[in-house]
Amino acid sequence: MMAARLLGTSSRIAKFSRHFHTAKAAFLPVVQFKLSDIGEGIAEVQVKEWYVKEGDTISQFDKVCEVQSDKAAVTISSRYDGIVRKLYHDVDGMARVGQALIDVEVEGNVEEDEKPKKEEKKGAVTSTPQASKESATSASESSASDGKVLATPAVRRLAMENKVKLSSVRGSGKEGRVLKEDVLKFLGQVPADHSSGSTNIRTTHQAPLPAAKSYEALKEDVAVPIRGYTRAMIKTMTEALKIPHFGYNDEINVDALVKLRGELKDFAKERHVKLSYMPFFIKAASLALFEFPGLNATTDDKLENIIHKVSTSIMVNTQKLILKASHNICLAMDTPGGLVVPNIKNCEQRSIFEIAQEITRLMEAGKRQQIGREDLVGGTFTLSNIGAIGGTYASPVIFPPQVAIGAIGAIERLPRFDKHDNVQLNINCFLEIYLFQVIAANVIKVSWCADHRVVDGATMARFGNRWKFYLEHPSAMLAQLK
Repeated sequence: MMAARLLGTSSRIAKFSRHFHTAKAAFLPVVQFKLSDIGEGIAEVQVKEWYVKEGDTISQFDKVCEVQSDKAAVTISSRYDGIVRKLYHDVDGMARVGQALIDVEVEGNVEEDEKPKKEEKKGAVTSTPQASKESATSASESSASDGKVLATPAVRRLAMENKVKLSSVRGSGKEGRVLKEDVLKFLGQVPADHSSGSTNIRTTHQAPLPAAKSYEALKEDVAVPIRGYTRAMIKTMTEALKIPHFGYNDEINVDALVKLRGELKDFAKERHVKLSYMPFFIKAASLALFEFPGLNATTDDKLENIIHKVSTSIMVNTQKLILKASHNICLAMDTPGGLVVPNIKNCEQRSIFEIAQEITRLMEAGKRQQIGREDLVGGTFTLSNIGAIGGTYASPVIFPPQVAIGAIGAIERLPRFDKHDNVQLNINCFLEIYLFQVIAANVIKVSWCADHRVVDGATMARFGNRWKFYLEHPSAMLAQLK
């Protein structure tokens, strides 16, 4: 008897203990971790990757997710210690500033406004594609059953002009549709045995009509939301439509540059530098911008000032030009997320190898769609290496608020006359023939565009000539490196 009582008491204690722990867990507060204001006027972001899942234990400063705005990629860190109870967004979903990202079960007291609100069920009824299809079918059947004749507006006009009731005309088209020929037959203007497939209207035998083919869509159309860099490109290119573009094209012999790169390639590889032609193009542009600072500039929002990126301040036509010193040359880059235009800061102070390292870093970040905001702001001039994909000439679009851009085509091996006018003398027994020598040359095409409101054609052409000089004579470019 005593043993039974002890057993009953022990069982009640165990139940009470379990109830106590369960109640304690049930009353642990759950807080919403909301997306804070990222700045730069960003209202919403795209969730690119989750670093946590429901049930995970997290601590303060642990990575929660990575988000992508139309300007930069940002990693969001936790502000709480606790257990993740809910993720509010799927990968590639959109999250607005101020909305919850996750629910976190934490220990201790929390503010009321951080507690999650209960989701209210919405009473709106949404129609499914099947329901829409059934309603469209029923509407079609009702329109056919209410006595309305199927005919095109042109056929109805013909019937109205000839005072013919379409209900009196027998339709020969699909589903009884009245055709133009049906009306003409009714009026007697076309013999009754004439068909559109016959080439002789007097024949008494109709040619058999080919069986109508039915085509079905291979798959449903897919609506792809515009996200990430593409959204930024839409805004930028819309602004670019306001700019009157001036174009200037040229051809450059880069034999000397090809030879120089070949000599430096192994030397660069020893220093773990991937040396393409783009660092030379960028450095040549920076050197040319020293002589033409009006192209290393941006315009203000009201188009009242031109901000030159040189080292002094001047006044032109009572409009102040705020002049700075940096050559932050942008590089138009094709990424999995779309076109992005990061820039290499202070190209005027960098060597060709240093520029090459920056290009490699930006390309790797672009492949991961993780280019930081600091790499996307402050650009002063843009180059686009369209030749890396293919093509020769292009029509580049200015990247506002900048005033100039260049697009570089592929290097081609083309026949050209010798620039020194060397000749070959062919002598035979009858006459002497002098022939100008044709050589194989490495040639690139470049396409410049400038904002014709603030840049004149002569300035753009002179800048292009100076850039061309540095590429055709790379020793002159190397002589000016600091």
